[in-house]
Amino acid sequence: MEIMPDIFSWLSRDAADIVSRLGFIDYTVLAINILLMVFARRILNLIYHDKVSDSRRLNRVYVFRALNLLIILSFGYYHLYLPMSDRGVGLKLVSVFVVIYLGYLFAHIIGYLARQKFGKTREVNGVKKSVETYNSRLLGLLSGIFIFIIVLISIVQILGFSGLLEAGGVIGFIGVFLALTQNAWAPDIFSGLIILNSGMVEEGDVVEITESTPYLGMVYKTKMFHTEILNIVNNHRIMLKNSKLREYTIHNLSKFASAKGLREKLHFKIGYDIDAGKVRAMFGEAFKTAKDDTSNNIESQYNLEVGIRDTGDHAIEWTIYYYTKDVKNLIKTRQYFRELVWITAQKHGINLATPLTHSVDMISS
Repeated sequence: MEIMPDIFSWLSRDAADIVSRLGFIDYTVLAINILLMVFARRILNLIYHDKVSDSRRLNRVYVFRALNLLIILSFGYYHLYLPMSDRGVGLKLVSVFVVIYLGYLFAHIIGYLARQKFGKTREVNGVKKSVETYNSRLLGLLSGIFIFIIVLISIVQILGFSGLLEAGGVIGFIGVFLALTQNAWAPDIFSGLIILNSGMVEEGDVVEITESTPYLGMVYKTKMFHTEILNIVNNHRIMLKNSKLREYTIHNLSKFASAKGLREKLHFKIGYDIDAGKVRAMFGEAFKTAKDDTSNNIESQYNLEVGIRDTGDHAIEWTIYYYTKDVKNLIKTRQYFRELVWITAQKHGINLATPLTHSVDMISS
């Protein structure tokens, strides 16, 4: 029964000893880090307004909270467990984590301010967001390098590498490492800056990329090393290295050559037995139906253009041209117009199936 009072007495003495070791600055540091841990999610929501996945948002919160926790643990280790003769090691450990945390926090804050000041506000996938530009990305990159140098020099000084040879050795090692790995990161960074500076591929633009299999996609985000593209047809994301993206032929469908919009075309193969006037009348009626339907995305104020693209062996390939500005629904518009032409062709007795023809030369003996 006397064990419990002894335990409480020991705990009270130990707690009193801990309290006596901590001063005003110590309590301030602990309180600030605890508050930063608690409000990490709100702080990050103020810095980042872009719509990201829940897992990525949680990862950002975990990184900030982990740095705060490391500071608190190092601080406690310094005050509670290290003897007085070894206090210098604990103080160095706490200082290193504080410098890393502040550098990480300031880098994100400056990046946010750069996007707000020099970025553009665009609608991407139905959400308005501040997107990167060449100026904002360059400012963020230069500020990140500057903060990294300051953090590196501070850590070198804190760890006691005060001599010129020692400090130069640490910085030289990092410089050699970056030089040896530059082929892995430098081309993508500079390619990303070139892409942003050209203004030809911006977030929210609909592009057609000609690879082995061409596809339509919307530029979702241009990051430091890669670009995320949302495949419009299959509704999935594609990640392309910035250096690789510059090697492709990219058709930006959102950058119109005129105020009319994008000049779209559709091809139809119709047999030689159908009169040209009848074909043109069929296309004209289909376009009139589309003009009366206000739910479609066709620019109905501009006339439909009809022409012959090719005279093949079995059929004439007709091409119709129309204008649209809603390039994000380009696939839906194509499907709508093709179905409308098919329905109208049936009413006119025109078969859209490519006829099979052959000729036989009769050679008399």
